[in-house]
Amino acid sequence: MNAKKKNRFDADELVLLPLGGTGEIGMNCYCYGQGPANAREWLMVDLGVKFGDDSEPGIDVIMPDVSFITKNRKRFAGLVITHAHEDHIGAVAWLWPQLQCEVHCTAFAAELLKLKFTEHGIDEDVPVIIHAPCKPFELGGFKLELINVTHSIPESCALYIETPHGKVLHSGDWKIDRTPILGHTINETRLRELGDKGIDVLVCDSTNVMREGFSPSETVVAETLGDIIAHAEGRVAVTTFASQVERISSAVKAARSAGREVVIAGRAMRNTIEAARNCGYLKDAGKFLDEDAFGYLPRDKIMLLCTGSQGEPRAAIARIGEDNHPNIALEEGDLVIFSARTIPGNEKEVGAVQNNLAVLGVDVLTADDALVHSSGHPRQGELALMYEWVRPRALVPMHGEPRHLRAHVNFAKTKGIKETLILEDLKIARLCPGPIEIIDEAPGGRLHLDGKLIVESVDGPAKMRRKLSFAGIVFLTAVITEKGELGDDIVLLADGIPEGLDEDLAEAAEKAFDSMPRARRKDDATVEETLRTAVRREADNIWGKKPVCKVVVVRV
Repeated sequence: MNAKKKNRFDADELVLLPLGGTGEIGMNCYCYGQGPANAREWLMVDLGVKFGDDSEPGIDVIMPDVSFITKNRKRFAGLVITHAHEDHIGAVAWLWPQLQCEVHCTAFAAELLKLKFTEHGIDEDVPVIIHAPCKPFELGGFKLELINVTHSIPESCALYIETPHGKVLHSGDWKIDRTPILGHTINETRLRELGDKGIDVLVCDSTNVMREGFSPSETVVAETLGDIIAHAEGRVAVTTFASQVERISSAVKAARSAGREVVIAGRAMRNTIEAARNCGYLKDAGKFLDEDAFGYLPRDKIMLLCTGSQGEPRAAIARIGEDNHPNIALEEGDLVIFSARTIPGNEKEVGAVQNNLAVLGVDVLTADDALVHSSGHPRQGELALMYEWVRPRALVPMHGEPRHLRAHVNFAKTKGIKETLILEDLKIARLCPGPIEIIDEAPGGRLHLDGKLIVESVDGPAKMRRKLSFAGIVFLTAVITEKGELGDDIVLLADGIPEGLDEDLAEAAEKAFDSMPRARRKDDATVEETLRTAVRREADNIWGKKPVCKVVVVRV
């Protein structure tokens, strides 16, 4: 007798569910599941944020919705962090109360997470387990190993995941830097060993796949910074990612060689430096000065290290550009070095900061002008080497916009990787056994950090703010007597509409009320909708826009 065919939902398999990070840059959160669909055990890799823009008014931070995992908490093995960039750890402190899980990471990531947990008042609650690279450990049924890679922050790692169903290498963010400033090279030997062991799927960083060759080494960037700072005549400010410890080290070394003291501006920068020193980095950097020392040093004896390379409005360099920083001012002849890549979507904000500095007479130097920045992500030459070392059966691109993911798939095929899959957030892909393919979809989305509150994104406050920013708002108050007549003129208050339009709208509302049969005036909801519709229609006729309209009915 033939054995009964297994139902797909009973099949043991290894799957990947990205809650963020595919089809976008930022908000990285990847969930690996093993076992049958109705009883999968889940592992989360990274839990990051992305930052709001003009399309989300008032929203500072965007996070993945992890409710799918929290609903399966009994089968949730834990969270592993590959490295300590905000787009990989920024949501941990906010969402850990929902997850209630162990957090596994290296010592440097643990230091930065500890600062975040303290700010949130949960530092004594979160179990953080520190792992050294190349020391295997287990979470539930997952056999795991962090493997050193080079990136733009200390202790970046790829994650090797082994289950009874297959083996995956999750690359994290990486590049190949043979001469890094801090001495942590990519562990080619271990990656080759894993390749010999057999990797079923490589889930791989796609950010720089469109660029040929190899990313420049941090050593070359350090040499460029040293030359520029040595020849600067006025004050020098270097703005970079707060987490870029190698760049901080290079800038400080250049300052010391030029006889300049170093002033730090920005809380995130200070936190990173504190965490780095606690882990043994920046040993030879010397003493850093506080902001209030800036104005007392000769112009040619000072270098400022500050946040704001992405145009963040509250960051130090933005406030300096607006000439409203309480302790720091730059003037004609000073130099600001933007030692960072502008993340796609931030061009407008970064340009505004640079223009403000130019108005002050400050010289601005960017990566377009000199080699003052090197990306932490692999170009095509580095990707080809990774394929050669690991020799995966299949590739799933991650950490990139749709154009990056497609380009990565096409490039991988030219290098002999026949099996590829472009994945989207919330799609569930079977990785092993058998060919990779999308088999299901999970509920979810994204969350907004609105001030200090976590709110829904789809129907949250940002949706209404977008409407308000487009056509303003109108408030109507209609006082109605027992006889169904208006007790007084309709009161109209408006914001964000052209001057004089309010009178026309009030008149349209009163006409709409007068035209209502008395029987319909007895129902508040009917009155509200009639007046709202009349006001929006009149605004559209005169102005071409329909404002948000709120109506209050008062019975007397």
